[in-house]
Amino acid sequence: MVYRKSMRSLALLLAVLMTAPAHAAATAWQEVGPGARARLISSDFATPDGSTLIGLEIDMPSNTKTYWRIPGETGIPTTFDFSASTGIGIAEVLWPYPMIDTATGYVDFAYFGPTVLPARLSVTGDAPVVDVSVVMGICSDICVPTQVRFTLPIDLARPDMGQGLRIDQAVASVPLPADDDTVIGTATLDAEGLWIDVTAADVDPGSIIAATDVAGVLFGAPQKSRDSGLVLLPLLGGGEQQSLVGQPVQINFMTPGGPYVVVRSITAAESTPATP
Repeated sequence: MVYRKSMRSLALLLAVLMTAPAHAAATAWQEVGPGARARLISSDFATPDGSTLIGLEIDMPSNTKTYWRIPGETGIPTTFDFSASTGIGIAEVLWPYPMIDTATGYVDFAYFGPTVLPARLSVTGDAPVVDVSVVMGICSDICVPTQVRFTLPIDLARPDMGQGLRIDQAVASVPLPADDDTVIGTATLDAEGLWIDVTAADVDPGSIIAATDVAGVLFGAPQKSRDSGLVLLPLLGGGEQQSLVGQPVQINFMTPGGPYVVVRSITAAESTPATP
């Protein structure tokens, strides 16, 4: 597997952020929960394919969390609605790898403390304006569902390096497609849950998160099997074995070089596993 390049040094990042103009390429902060606030930031940098990057920046204490696209057993899914935007085509949220949180006895996939959730936008107009509504949960001792709306013009003639570095740092935590198709083998479903065949030594078995596009399906925290190379993700709800067999499943995992993802087709335990 070819690992991603390391990020720029923290010293460079801090130096740039300290000299960046205040509130440039950013909305005002909005309160989203006790001790937590959020704003929209933009790199205002155009890529050769006509896209640009923005980010939802959430400033919250280290013991406060919000949730991944699949929140887990108790969380509130974070959703984005870009439909009111102008001069913007496709909007793709890029989800950084989350923490597997089991502190309460339930399994949640969450982000703690200061967080940036990046998104890639295709620019289709001369004066693009992002108008986005976000629904999310902010949880510490209590869980507060909240909805906020941000409007931010995109000025591609004036890139903002400080905000761009914030967003780039978040993008570096987004799982990349693994270029070595042998790191994860089959994904086999039985009555216990989803069995993942880990075939590469540099995959952290305790980091595996499985997600499907089937509504309501939730796989739990990884459990190491006594069988070498097999990891069990219990099926916590939302699907039957018959309905999930044949469905694609995204398998996210950590390595020394960062997070990666592969897609496998779920096979039944009694069937012959498909070749990756």
